[in-house]
Amino acid sequence: MDREKLTVGIDVSKEQLEVAFDETHQTQCIENSTTPIAELTQKLLPLQPKLIVVEATGGLERLLVLHLAEAKLPVVVVNPRQVRHFAKALGILAKTDSIDARLLVRFGISVNPPVRIIKAEEQQQLADQVSRRRQIVTMITQEKNRSKRATGQVLRDIQEHLAYLEKRLSRLDDQIQKALEASPIYKATAALLISVPGVGQGTASVLISHLPELGHISGKQASALIGAAPFNRDSGGRRGPRLVWGGRKMVRCQLYMATVAATRCNPVIRCFYRRLIESGKKPKVAMTACMRKLVVILNAMLRDNRSWDAQLLKT
Repeated sequence: MDREKLTVGIDVSKEQLEVAFDETHQTQCIENSTTPIAELTQKLLPLQPKLIVVEATGGLERLLVLHLAEAKLPVVVVNPRQVRHFAKALGILAKTDSIDARLLVRFGISVNPPVRIIKAEEQQQLADQVSRRRQIVTMITQEKNRSKRATGQVLRDIQEHLAYLEKRLSRLDDQIQKALEASPIYKATAALLISVPGVGQGTASVLISHLPELGHISGKQASALIGAAPFNRDSGGRRGPRLVWGGRKMVRCQLYMATVAATRCNPVIRCFYRRLIESGKKPKVAMTACMRKLVVILNAMLRDNRSWDAQLLKT
């Protein structure tokens, strides 16, 4: 086996990790905890793998990825749906931990997914707080909808729960604000982002925590990461409509709301939106284009470390 081109696949579950160093040989099973992961990291360092492929498993992979990233090993977290489609294309229908680990090796060799920036522990904690905030906002919306149909004791119970959730939301907002102010890098980044009309503290915190690549990639890559890049749907002589899909849902939802605000208060985005509507574009298509333009602007601002300047963007 060529160690210079070694690709490692690691299948993650709650209790254990299945590690494959080869797409055909036996795998190694270790406990998904700090000490075994640290030992695995030390074992991988002298092997100098080209790629370590791990599936996203709802956070169960976090400890492993942090250890590998801190050791500067080339770890990439891939979408499990992509891996499953890859397995079906190869005719692999069986599914076990060892099969999945070897499949990840094969996926890494064939697809060669790019290694992206891994969140540091501090950034991951901020991401958890931002995600929790969104969950609480969703629960508040659900409870308010239920209160419209509730009466008597049930209504009082919902109102008490709403008061509790709103108190938790306020406390969480304070924690996120303090986390941003405690880090000089986060504080400076948030200041640049908030200088854009339409982008508030909530959007800034989501971008910092869930889109760490912003400012380090191209505008097209940033659009693709949030799911705002149009994809062709052509076949033969048919030319289908361009559609956007995929990407990071939380970032896309937050940026959409920021874009709605920007079409009203941001002179550059507002003029762009009106021009698209006047040219015959549907409102939803125009809004998506504005969202793509906004993320490209934000990416360029962070890349160049400059604040919002409407005059500069108009030139």
